Amino acid sequence: MMSQISLLLTHLLFLPLTVCLLHPPPVHVPTLVPHVPTPLLRSHFSAHTQLDFTTHCNSSCFHRGEQEAQKEQLSEKLAFETLYADGSRTLTTVDVEDDDEEFEGNPFTQTPRARVKPRHKRVRRQIYGADGRFNIQGDNFLLDYPFSTAVRISTGCTGVLVSQQHVLTAAHCVHDGKDYVKGARKLRVGFLLPPNINGSKVTSSKRPLVRWVRVKRTRVPKGWIQGPQEVSMDFDYALLELRWPHRRPFMRLSVAPDSDDLAGHRIHFSGFDSDRSGQLVYRFCPVEQESSDLIYQHCDARPGASGSGVYGRVWDNSLERWERKVIGIFSGHQWLEIDGESRDYNVAVRITPLKFAQICYWVHGNRLDCAQD
Repeated sequence: MMSQISLLLTHLLFLPLTVCLLHPPPVHVPTLVPHVPTPLLRSHFSAHTQLDFTTHCNSSCFHRGEQEAQKEQLSEKLAFETLYADGSRTLTTVDVEDDDEEFEGNPFTQTPRARVKPRHKRVRRQIYGADGRFNIQGDNFLLDYPFSTAVRISTGCTGVLVSQQHVLTAAHCVHDGKDYVKGARKLRVGFLLPPNINGSKVTSSKRPLVRWVRVKRTRVPKGWIQGPQEVSMDFDYALLELRWPHRRPFMRLSVAPDSDDLAGHRIHFSGFDSDRSGQLVYRFCPVEQESSDLIYQHCDARPGASGSGVYGRVWDNSLERWERKVIGIFSGHQWLEIDGESRDYNVAVRITPLKFAQICYWVHGNRLDCAQD
C-alpha cells in the first residue's frame, strides 16, 4: 500500500505539465510605507486557540472585495501589530502608495472578480466524499521539497517556511481577534525529523520526531484584529520570525493568480490534521469558487491544518518556467449563502498584491525589495 501511495505522490509531484497555458501578465504590487511603531500595552494572553474556525458569508460579503476602497481604509487594515518574545507589543501604521499610472483604482481589484459556479446539493463539511488525503512518511518524502516546508505551530496549527527565518500561518492560530491566545506567550515552531534520525528503522507505525524552535517576533494585520469574522477571514494570516535561521528549503510567495492561470487549475497543501496525530498530511484539489480575498475549495482538511501554505504551480517570469509558490493560507470553513442556497466550502486566504507587499515587508524589512517577480 505504501509503495502505491509513494508512486502516486511521485506521479503528482513530478509529472511534466502537458497542458499549454497562456502566461498571465505581470502583476503590479503597490508599496507600503511603514511609520514609526507605537508601543502598546502588554498582551493578557487570555484567548483560547480555536482550531475549528468557521464563518458565514452572504452575497454582499462574497462580492465586497470588488468594491472601491479608500486608501485610508486599506491603510487601516494593513497596519499591523508586532508581538515580541518578552510579551511587549507595538502597532505600526502604514501608507499605501500606488503611483504607477498603468494601474488605476483599488489595488485589490487586480485579483479575480468573485465567481459563483453551479453547485450540487449541500455536502458534508471538511471531508467531502471519499477522504483524499495522504500521510507523508519516510525520509524520501518528509525531507523532500515541498513537504519539508511544512512546520508545526505549538498552538496546534500548521505553518509554511517562506524564508530562512520566517513562517507564514493563520492569524487565528495566535490571536482570536481580540487578544493573543495563551500559547502565543511562548510560541514555538516544530520541524519534522524522520523516525530513523537516531538510526532506528522506519515503520508505518512510527511518528516523525519534532525539533522545536522559539519564535522571536509575531506579526498580525490590523484587518484581523477586532473585526467581524466575515471581514477578518480575509486577513487570517500572521508571520512568525524564528530566533535562529533554519537550513531547509523554503517556498517563495506569489500574488494569487486567477485559478485559470494555475497549472492544472489545482491547489495543494500539507498540514497536521488533528485526526492524524503527529502525521504530515498532503492533499490537492481544484479551485471551486474565488472572491477577491478568498479561495473556495473542497480539499479534505481537518482542524490542525489551519495555517498550511496553499500553493500552486505559478508561471515565474524571471525563470521562464512553472514554479511552486505559496498563493494563500488555509484558514478554515465557511458557509456561503448565495441566491438563497447554502454552500459549504473549505477556505484559504488568497495573497493579493497588497498582502504580498505587507508580508514581503515583514520578511525583508526593506520595502524596496518587495516587488512581484
